[in-house]
Parts: sequence; C-alpha cells; structure tokens
Amino acid sequence: MKKGKALKTGDTIGIVATSTPMQGTEDLERGVAELEALGYHVIVSETCYERYGGYLAGPAELRASELTRMFTDPEVDAVFAMRGGYGASQMLPLLDYDAIAANPKLFLGYSDITALHLALGKKAGLATLHAPTISTSYVSGLSAWSNASLFHTITTTEPLGEIRNPEEEKIECIVPGEASGPIVGGNLALVSALMGTPYEIETKGKLLFLEDVNEEPYKIDRMLTQLALAGKLEEAAGFILGTFTRCTSTRYADGFSVHDVINTIIAPLGKPTIWNVQVGHGKTNLSLPFGVQAHLHAEAGSLRLEENFLL
Repeated sequence: MKKGKALKTGDTIGIVATSTPMQGTEDLERGVAELEALGYHVIVSETCYERYGGYLAGPAELRASELTRMFTDPEVDAVFAMRGGYGASQMLPLLDYDAIAANPKLFLGYSDITALHLALGKKAGLATLHAPTISTSYVSGLSAWSNASLFHTITTTEPLGEIRNPEEEKIECIVPGEASGPIVGGNLALVSALMGTPYEIETKGKLLFLEDVNEEPYKIDRMLTQLALAGKLEEAAGFILGTFTRCTSTRYADGFSVHDVINTIIAPLGKPTIWNVQVGHGKTNLSLPFGVQAHLHAEAGSLRLEENFLL
C-alpha cells in the first residue's frame, strides 16, 4: 500500500468537505484554531463553506475536484475530512485515482468517509486512517484517550502496536482464535451501500472492522446478511467490531440486541472475533489505520498493528 508521511510541527493540513456541510462556521473555525495551536498550518477548501440542496457541501464535481486538488497540491502534507453525514459516495467515479496514487498523503475521516476509505484503498492503493474529523473538537469533543490515539497515530513512523481501549471498556472475545491481515472496513451502512459497485469492499484474507450509529438491530441484521450472502464475511480472516452507538432497539420491546445479531450471523463462521473496540461514533473514538498489517488475538482481546502506517 502507498503511505503518506507522518506529520511534524509546521506541516500543512488541508481540510475538505466531502459530504454534508456544517450548520455554521463556528465549529470549523474552532477546529482550524485547534490545529494551528498545535503548530500546524491549515488550508481550508471552498467546499467547507458550500451548501447545496441542504445536505451537501457543494456539487459532487466540486467536492471531488477539491479532494483531488488537496492530494496534488505540493504545499499540503495531509488531508482531513471536515465531517461525515452523506454524499462521499457521489464523488467516487469523479476522483482522479492516478493523481492521488502519485501523491500519497495521510487521509483521515470516519462515518460517511468510509466510502472514500474503500475507494482510495481499492483504486489508489492508499493506506488511510479511520479517525475523528475536524467537526469533532480535538480539544473538548473527544476523550483524552481519543486525542492521544489520534496525535500519536498521525505523527509516528513506527508500527503502532497494541490498539488499547480505556481501562473501563473491556474488549470482549466473541470467537476465540488468532488471525492476521490488513484491516479494512468502516461504517457498516456505507460498506453495505457500496456492494455491487466498483468500490465494494474486498475482505479475502483481511481483518474486517465494522461500526455503526443510530441503526435498529434489524437493520444491522439486514446489512450483515447482505455481506454474508455476497461471501464477504466468509472470506474475512477475522472480525474487529467497534462501537454500535444508539443501536438499541426502540421498535421491538423484545427485540434482539446488536450483540445477539453478531452471535447469530458472524459467530457461526468460526473466525476470530472481538467486540467493543472503542472505534466509531462514541466519545472515545480511537484511530484505526486501514490497509496495514495487523494481528488479532481474540482470547486476549488484543489487536496489534505490526506494520507502520506512515513514512
């Protein structure tokens, strides 16, 4: 996989809106100020100020061209998504993957940005980072554990080693065993939505990470069933299950939990599986690189990154 470079003081971060706009400029300005206070220069794309149809940060063509420009601009050292929401998948056929592959950089985001993680990994061969966006305050919006994870991840050239939860959040073993492979995945709804497209996830021999937010367990069931029917679950070497925030059933008083659904669909595959890795939409959102080699030891609740993510 192609890799970006680790950030150091004085480097320039480009901020681009790939999906939904912010409601105002306050959060964007706060996020930029936080990064500048840490010693980084920041370039903000015009898409960060766009509103298009209410729920998009500009037309897909503009968002795609601006993301490509951030990769090709020699002054930009890393590219951060402004926020998730909806719309990143619209950009996928419009990106210049050859130009991006020729200019590999640290790229991060989560949630709707899953579409870009999958596409950039598959079409540009780029290792990317599932991590908080600038819309979540890097000072007050995240736990200290998340902040430490983020800024360690984006500034080191060494293998990251163990991905550790806060002490109060135990990683549970659902299926014992060990497995190794590059990590792929992201938000389950986006992974599911891209099935049947040129950007659909490739799981063969890989560790599949999944998380979600605000979904009824029956919807989690439906999306996992789709992946199972497509052979994507059977092909995976193991499973890393993150947080499923606000995914308790409000529709059925006696409804299954997400944990029940996992035990019904994923556990019978017999692949090493861990649950409750603090990556997703919670206050704690650890940074997780995609596309680099990792080792999963389910009984030990251990996920270890064995390959460097950045150069």
